[in-house]
This record gives sequence, structure tokens and C-alpha cells, in this order.
Amino acid sequence: MMEGRRRMDAALLVLFLGHLATALEVPLDLLKGLPQPPTITHQSPKDYIIDPRENIVIHCEAKGKPHPSFSWTRDGTHFDIDEDPNVNMRPHSGTLEVDISRERVDQYEGVYQCTARNKHGTAVSNNIVVRQSRSPLWSKERIKPIIVQEGVSLVLECRPPAGLPPPIIFWMDNNFQKLPQNRRVSQSLNGDLYFSNVHREDSRDDYICYARFPHTQTIQQKQPITVRVLNLDAINDTMAAFYNDTDLFSEAPVDERKPTFLIPSGPSSSKMVLRGQVLEIECIAEGLPTPDISWSKVSGDLPARRTFFLNYNKTLRIINVSESDAGDYRCMAKNQIDSVHHTIHVTVKAAPYWIGGAPRNLVLAPGENGVLTCRASGTPKPSIRWFMNGILIENSPGDLSRKVEDDTIIFTDVQIGSSAVYQCNISNDYGYLLSNAFINVLSEPPRVLTVANKVYQVIKNHQALMDCSSFGSPIPKITWFKDSRSSTLDGDPFILHDNGTLEIRVAQTQNSGKYTCVARNILGIYENHVYLEVKEPTRILKQPEYKVVQRGRSVVFECKVKHDTTLIPTMTWLKDDGELPDDERLIVDSDSLTITDVTENDAGVYTCIMNTTLDQDSASAELTVVEATPTPAVVYERPDPPTDLELTDQKKRSVQLTWIPGDEHNSPIQKFLIKYQDSLHHRGHWHNLTEVPGTKTTAHLKLSPYVHYTFRVLALNEVGLSEPSSPSRMYKTDPAAPDENPTGVQGFGTDHNNLVISWKPLSGLQSNGPGLHYKVMWRQQRPGSDWTQVTVANNSKFVVSGTPTFVPYELKVQAINDHGHGPEPATSLGYSGEDLPQTAPENVQAVVINSTLAEVHWDPVSPHSVRGHLRGYKVSYWRKHSDHKHNHETLIFSGNHTHGMLPGLHPFSLYYFHVQVFNGKGDGPPSPTQHFRTPEGVPGPPTSLVVTNTNLDSLTLEWSPPHEHNGHITGYTLRFQPVNNSNELGTTEELALAANETSVTLPNLKYSTRYKFYLNAKTIAGPGPAITQEAVTIVEEVGPVSPFANLSSSVGEDGALISWEYWGPEKNVYVEYIVDNSESEEWQKELVNGSQNVKLKDLKVGLSYRVRVVANGHHDQPLHFSKELLVTVPAVASRQVDIATQGWFIGLMCAIALLILILLIICFIQRNKGGKYPVKEKEDAHTDPEFQPMKDDDCTFVEYSDNEDHKPLKGSRTPSNGTVKRDDSDDSLVDYGEGGDGQFNEDGSFIGQYSGKSASRDTAEGHESSEAPSPINAMNSLNSFV
Repeated sequence: MMEGRRRMDAALLVLFLGHLATALEVPLDLLKGLPQPPTITHQSPKDYIIDPRENIVIHCEAKGKPHPSFSWTRDGTHFDIDEDPNVNMRPHSGTLEVDISRERVDQYEGVYQCTARNKHGTAVSNNIVVRQSRSPLWSKERIKPIIVQEGVSLVLECRPPAGLPPPIIFWMDNNFQKLPQNRRVSQSLNGDLYFSNVHREDSRDDYICYARFPHTQTIQQKQPITVRVLNLDAINDTMAAFYNDTDLFSEAPVDERKPTFLIPSGPSSSKMVLRGQVLEIECIAEGLPTPDISWSKVSGDLPARRTFFLNYNKTLRIINVSESDAGDYRCMAKNQIDSVHHTIHVTVKAAPYWIGGAPRNLVLAPGENGVLTCRASGTPKPSIRWFMNGILIENSPGDLSRKVEDDTIIFTDVQIGSSAVYQCNISNDYGYLLSNAFINVLSEPPRVLTVANKVYQVIKNHQALMDCSSFGSPIPKITWFKDSRSSTLDGDPFILHDNGTLEIRVAQTQNSGKYTCVARNILGIYENHVYLEVKEPTRILKQPEYKVVQRGRSVVFECKVKHDTTLIPTMTWLKDDGELPDDERLIVDSDSLTITDVTENDAGVYTCIMNTTLDQDSASAELTVVEATPTPAVVYERPDPPTDLELTDQKKRSVQLTWIPGDEHNSPIQKFLIKYQDSLHHRGHWHNLTEVPGTKTTAHLKLSPYVHYTFRVLALNEVGLSEPSSPSRMYKTDPAAPDENPTGVQGFGTDHNNLVISWKPLSGLQSNGPGLHYKVMWRQQRPGSDWTQVTVANNSKFVVSGTPTFVPYELKVQAINDHGHGPEPATSLGYSGEDLPQTAPENVQAVVINSTLAEVHWDPVSPHSVRGHLRGYKVSYWRKHSDHKHNHETLIFSGNHTHGMLPGLHPFSLYYFHVQVFNGKGDGPPSPTQHFRTPEGVPGPPTSLVVTNTNLDSLTLEWSPPHEHNGHITGYTLRFQPVNNSNELGTTEELALAANETSVTLPNLKYSTRYKFYLNAKTIAGPGPAITQEAVTIVEEVGPVSPFANLSSSVGEDGALISWEYWGPEKNVYVEYIVDNSESEEWQKELVNGSQNVKLKDLKVGLSYRVRVVANGHHDQPLHFSKELLVTVPAVASRQVDIATQGWFIGLMCAIALLILILLIICFIQRNKGGKYPVKEKEDAHTDPEFQPMKDDDCTFVEYSDNEDHKPLKGSRTPSNGTVKRDDSDDSLVDYGEGGDGQFNEDGSFIGQYSGKSASRDTAEGHESSEAPSPINAMNSLNSFV
């Protein structure tokens, strides 16, 4: 009974103290400068798998005041870092760096724990289990071909080597293409490939299982598996061939069969999964036809949002498993024959997990109470152990203010010196939780952590939240005041939150002003001022309207907006919720969007969005584009001018004008414009007087005194204005006193001791009469001052001298003419001349917001010292460079500001600044120069990135540090990825590099592959922008891979067409050409507009050109050239028609040749019929004794020879030139034939039965053949052609 009572009292105390403890917790980064026990801020994961190729880095970072020292244990014993030369601890850090270049990685596997301590306590890290990743090789094995009968099931085992972490399994073929999977063929969770039934098309010899080890990014493959799927007859025929070296699966002929499960086996199985992890269970069945798989939960429904069916419904996945997911899951395999079930019993266990979060640090004041709670759960129920400063609490020094109650430590009446770090360790069979939480006992007066004089801007009718983040020990009480501080703000409409924030649910304009937050505890009071500005909302007053416009016309969308004048608006137009097309036809103005020459592509929804820094408003309208419709040919013209102007109802200040309209010309008159001429003051100048609707022909005109009026009328229709009508007769009005006084009366000084009074003078029409002048009056704006006046004519200003500096004056100017005074003038306010401000702002200070932004504060100067209109404050600031040169920049803050932002600062720089007030005269004296330093920022990009030493599978990158360090460079990050021919990017790999490195060699790259590299530098503020570069690994003895291929040319009359293929990333591609063997080295350039061909039209005929294609990337990347192509432009052919190529001429020549051939044949046939004649005898009988052969050289006669080869023909002579001519003898050659004509050569010699060689022919033809053809030979020759 007493035990139960004590438990209840403890529980009540925990609830009470827990409320106090929660209220006292503060963020750790706000305790700068205060004593603070250590806190672990960063550590390596519990299960830390390392890459054996890289140095080991085990992280342990902590903070505290004073900064903590670090030590390590390894496998439960102290790890002496100084004794191991390969191990180094980073300065001001507990992070270990192990150099593995001289030692095996497995020498450093083990369980590590880091300890951070200072004089206020000790914090410990988790147990970090360091193991190296492993990707063992596949065991070599000879896999026999598998022969299976068509229709049976089959399992191809993968069984990869065990790696750390386990590999990812996938099946591919020899061409590295994934093997197709479907309902019938699928991969199980263990990597095996299952066939519910095999088909003939499953036969192949390249079933290859691949294992990818993700940590080392290596891939290994199993030996290919050969599968032959045959029917039973084919198996019997090939059994002998495969019997000795195959696995043979032969069964009876396969018929349809009911499903059976390949995995899991049996009617039921079990599965255990941890809470929060992913549950994956699978059922793969065989059968014919292929069975379908379905899932259900026996004891309830599957969680809809967390359940996924994968692998063609064969795998059930449930993410983020909870205890409710435990139970029996049933998978059913069903085909047309039957169905079968399998039940999987799922058990859910849980490693320890927090309930309500880990214990939180406490800051307590002396004498206060608090609670540390370490509440967690798990399955099985975890055990809880408490430690203080890394030592079991049972073995720690006793403390009367501390009481341990299971998962809670209760602190009562704590005192200075009770600060410590407590560790809570919760563990069960499946894991553990370790958390550090400190108790810091402090006595501190209150302070407000919210930035002073912060300005909050909200939109009217929206929520306003003003922060008052505070710290103190004991915890301060927060109160709020507004302006006069007459009462605290704790009622409607104000809501005060526990963290000190003041909320106004619906802010109104009257809520604007200065607010004061007061934090107080027993040790003091602290005030902070903030300002609230309630702005008018942004509203679109005139929205764009739905438009229907014809193609080719123009359309205008209006979007008129009202917004708070102190906010800077930005107008944005969208089309179909995307950016406007980059088209010069779309013209964006401040309040409209104009589209000229509308096309069908312009149709869509257009949205105007007006943004300010606080809110926005938007409106949309649709544009419909239609085809232009033809209209009848109606002629529209401007109207004719009105006629017959008459003046009636004449009065002193008015007259009635009537007229007759002219012809409208098919366009109705919209309105009439009435103009007048004042012949007295502005002869020859016509002024607009009024306008009336087009349906009226009469106008009542109001007139001014002392004017000689002449009127004329113009008509306006849709086409335009008519010509003016003929003028009316003149109408004169009488003079009168002025009806009005000058406007624009103002007073200002051009010097510090004068006052210039100026005004806008009346026009002649406004004077109402002759003798116009002005009475100018002024007096100081103070009680009892008298008016001073002066009369001014023909002027619009008057200078008052001897005035005090910048004193307000009341001013009046009255118009007077010869007929009287104008009305009583209104009083205006002016100021005498300004002088330079006398004093500088005080209490000038700067608050650094971030590495590029600082806020400057100052106290306003007194109004009396300004000595003029306060125009604002100028903040001049400059950065101190290493060369000590100053580059001043000045920001102007208009109005009575007391702070301003300095944007665009350089990180990690020392700045000087001063503030000065300025008025209309100039600048006042500057404040004393102050300075501030910006923190580190992200660095700029590296200055250069160059690829060198490109080899088969490696290359070297060299770079220069960033021009803008913006801090201390802590290292570089290199990312790279392959790029294929289609410019698709592959998997990105990342490499961390030290700050002092300027080059790196990348091994194990793919052959002949383009890579894209991204390199950026890092500071403690983070990584900067990257510089990029591309390179291609080269094949041995082959030059760099060009992104160009298939370069070709085609020469035509209008130029040479150059074509190519290109797969590079560069967009700037152009063609260069130069005359072959030219002395000039200047290539001509022809730009390419995104295509892969271009026509060169300026090539000269008869010349050869060298042509190449060039791709130009960024300025820091090399040019890419294609191979050169030689293009020859032929000379222009003559336009004279070549008769030898004409068809009619060729046909005619063929006909003539055929006719001659026929005649020759006939001649030979006739000659053959005549028989053989005794020619020699007749020659002997008719020998001319006077004829003897002569010598060729001296023309003497020689002895006649009977040699038939040398006998001349009867009746012929042989001249000295070797030709034979016919003699005058009566003997005719016709006698030798039978009436046929003899045949003669061109020289007249006979062609007949002689077959011997003629001496004369030998002489004439030299070495050519002179054998006479016979008819038989001629026929044989003809037959050979036929």
C-alpha cells in the first residue's frame, strides 16, 4: 500500500516538475559566452561501412564552454591515438582520420566510441561499428547446359557471393540488356530467376546473373547459363549429343496442371520484421497456364496507403511497418485448373524508439526544480540505464537534489555545481538508443534575443506575429506595451504566447506603431523595441477579359492593380501556367499585355500576377483565335465636315452653337469635337473646348470673359476625324474681375537667408480682362506675425531676402486686373532657404545578418540640427582590401529612418562605414567611422578546370582555386558522370578532395566515353557554384573521339550542300571552309541554325575547298572539329548545244552507216557473180609500149617486172606522189565486169579482185594495211557482226 502511494506521489511530482522543465529549455546556440557542458553535435552512424580504397574518417564533433577535449575507446578499451602514426585527430575536433596507405583496412575494424568533456560534464557518442565494405569474387564454376521439356517449371539459381552490404541482383544477356520479365518469368527476392512454365522462345545461351555491390560501385557476373527448351521428341533425338555434359529434365508430355508454389514451400511459413522497416514477402507459383497471384490479410485489411504489389503481384511490400501489421497473410495462386493457398505468419518486433522525443537539455536557476525524462518503447520491452558524465549513475557521486525513478530523473532545489551531462541508454535484442542531455545550473539576468528595432510588415486583415525570444535564469516573464506604454497588451485583439510572441489575429491599420517587449526576472529587466507596419493589400481592380480575335489581328489584356505605395510591385504574365513565349510580338507594359499579329499558337489562358514582398493577387482570361471571315466590300471613309454653323442664345458667359452634320460614309459618327480660336490673345491657335455625342447637333458652350471667340466643328467616326468645318462668326465676351487665383504657390530658398515665392501665372483666357497683376503676401508661421505684401506684374516669382534659415512661412498670391480683385486666395506653406546639417548621427552600430548582409542602426539627429527638409540618411561603407585601397559605396535611406540594410557584401571581409544625414542643401558631417566583419560564405567557382593526360581508362583534372575564396577553403567536391551519344547523362559519382589539392587522376573509367565533370569548392558555409568540363577517354593509338560523323557533300548549280551527324552537347556549331593549297590560313565561317546541314553558296567554280564542321563550347572548353572534306566545284559548261549529243543527229548517222553497209554487201555480191577474168592476159595484149615503170628517185624507167604485186593497172599512171589516176585510154574498166559499176577509192584507184599489195598504196599509206577485201571476206566479216 505504501509502495503504491509513493509511486503515485512520484508521478504527480514528475508531472508538476515536467511542466517547469519544459518552460526552461532553450536552444543551445543561444548560450554563447555562458558556461555550458559538452553536447555531441555530429557523429558517424552506428553501423559505419567504409570504402577500403579511401582513408577512414570517423566523425565526432561537440560544442561546449569551454570547448571540450576528446578521447576514444576501441572495442571497449582506451585507444591511444598518439601511439599510432597512421591515426590523426583533427584540431578542435574529435574526428579521427586514418591513413590506410601503410596499413590494411581490416586492422582498424572494431567498435569505436568518442568522449567529449570539459569541467562541466562529459558527453559520449554512440558505439560506432566500423567495418570495411566487401565485394568478393564469384567462385569459378562450369555450368552445364540445361535441357527442359516445354511447359515445365524452371529455376535458374544466382547464389551471389556474400558482400557487405549485400549486392543488388539483376539478370541480363550478353549485350547487357535486361532479360524480359513478366507474369510467367520473374526474379525472386533472393535473386533466382523463376519460370512458372517454359516456352520454346526461352531457349538461349546467355542467361547471366549480375551482382552490383553499391558501396564500391563494382559489378560482377556469373558464368552464362544455357537453356534449351524442347518438346519430348526433340529431347529424345538430341539426348545422345547432350547426355554427357547437360542437365536433362525429361518428363511425360506436359498437359495443363494446377498451380503449386515454388517458393515458399509447404502450406505455411513465418517472417519477422522490425517496426519502421519494410516488409517484403513473396509467393511464386508454377502451373500451366501461368497462375495469377493475389494477396489478403487473414485477420484484417491491408493498409491501403502503405501497401504495394510488385513483381507482377508476386511480392507484397508494406512500408513503415507498425505493430498493427503483425498477423497472417495469405497468397493465392490461381489458374483455369485450380487454386492453391499459402499462409505467411508475420511477427513485428521493435528496436527501442522514443516516446515524446529524446531527453532535452535543461537550464535551471539555483533553487529551481526540473525533470529529465527518457521514455521509450520496444518489442521486447527495453531496459533503461542512466549514466552521469559517462559513468553508471549508481557508481557516480551522490547528489541529494537528484532522484532516479525508472525512466525519469527528478531534480529539486538544484545548486551551482550540479551541472553535468546525463546519458540515457535504452536497449533490447534489436538495438539501442543513447542520448545525452545536460543540466546547466546558471544564475543570469534576462536578455532579449530578438533583434532590436526589428520591423515587421504584414498585410491588413492578416495575422501579425512579433517575437520576443528571451533568455534568463530564472526564466524571465514577458510583457508587451505599445507606444505610450499606458497598459500591457494582454487582451483582445492581442494574444501573448508562452514563448513571448505577441499575436494579432487580424491586423488593422491602427495596429501599426512601436511595440516594446519587457523581460524581467529577480536579477533584472531588459527591454526591446520592434515596429509593426500594416500594409494595404494588393488588389487587381480591372481584370483581363475573355477575348475572341481573328488571326493576324492584335489583342490587349488589361490588368490594373492597386497596391500599398510603400511596397515595390512586380507584374508577371503567364500563358497556360507557364512562362510567356520569347516572342517580340508579345509586349508587356506596366498594366497590360499586347499580342500583335495573333496566330493559332497564341490561344490559351493568360494570367497576370502582381507580386509584392508581402502578398500577391492574380487574374486570368482566355484568348480564342478564329479565322478571319470575309466581309462584303463596303467602303468606309471619314465623315464630311459639318456645315452651317450658327450662334444663338447669346449671353455674357455662354452661347448655343448649332450645325448640320456631313455624310457619314457608311460609318456612324461617334462624336463631334468643338474647337475655338481666341483672336484677342492667341490668333491662329485652335483649342479644344468640348465634345458632344454623334447623335446631337447642338452644344451649349460656357465662355470666359474678355475673349474674342471663333468656333469650328469636326466629326469623328471609326475611320477617323473629318476636316474642320468653316469657322463661325466671331463672338466677343465682356471683361470682368478674375475668377481664380494662380495655382502652384510654393515657397523655398535658393540660399540660407532668402525665400523665393513662385506660382503658376494665369493664362490670357483666365485673366478675364486687361491689366493683370498679382498681390504677393507672406508672414512667418508663428502667433502674432503680420502679413507683408507686394504687387508683381509680368512675373511668376518674388524673392524675399534677409530671412532666417529654414523657417516656415504662410504664403498667398491673389490675381488682380483693371476690373477688380480675384477671390480670397488660399494659404500655402513654404520654407526659407536650407543650410547644411550641423550634427552627425550618434550611437551608430552594425549587426551582421549573414555573410552578405548587415544592418546598420543609428539614433536620429534632432530636427533643429537638420536646418532643412530631412531627406534621409546616407550610409557610406567600403571594404578593406589587401592592397589597402578603398572603394566607397553609399546607400540612401529616404525619410526619418534609424536603420538600413547593406546588401551584396563580400563574405569574410572587413568593412568600414559611417552615417550622415542630408537635407535639400546637402550632406551633414559623417559619424565616427565604425567597422564590422562578415562571416565566411560559400566560395566562388574554381578559376579553371583543365583535363590532361587522357588515357584509355583514366584522365587527370587540374584546377585553380576560386578567385573569390569568401572564407577558408575546406575542400573540393568533384562529381562526374558519363554522357552517351544522345547527350543522356549517366550515374553521377562523387569524390571529396582536400583543400590543398589542385589536381586528381581518375582511374577505372570506361573506354572511349565522354564524361562531364563538376567541381566546386567548399568553406564551412557550404559548397559554392561548380565549374564544368567535358572530356573523352581515348582508345589506344586513336585520337580524341569527334562528336561528328558521316560528313558528306553534294555539289549543285546553286552551291555545295554539306551534311553531317552530330551528338555533342555544344549548341554553337558552324561550318568552316578554305581554298585547297591556299596561302591564306583564314577559314571562312558559315553559321548553322540548329540543323545538321548547310548550303555553301559563295564557292568559286573550278576550285577545290577543304571543309570542316566546328563545335564551340564554353570559353574554357576546347573546340571540336570534324574530319576535313575536299569539295571540288566544276567549271561551268558552255551553253552552246553540242550537235554530237543530239538524238536526231545520232539517229541520222546510224541510218547512213546502215545504208552504206547494205550497198557494200550488194556490190560485193554482184562482183562475185562476174567470175574470174584473165586480167593479166588482157594486160599483156594491150600493153602500151610507151609505158614503163620509172624509178622513184630520178624518174628513169626501170625494167618491167611480171611480179603481180608491182603491176600498175592498165590505162593508169603512177605519179610521183603515189596516187593512181585514170588515163585517157579508150579502154574502160567497165569492160572487166558485167555491167556493174567499178568501185574506186577516194583517190580513184580500183578496188576489185586484186589482193596483192600496191606499191603506190605502200607509198601513200606507209605502214597501214592495203589489202583489198574480197566479197567472201566482206560477208564473213558481216556474219561475225550478226
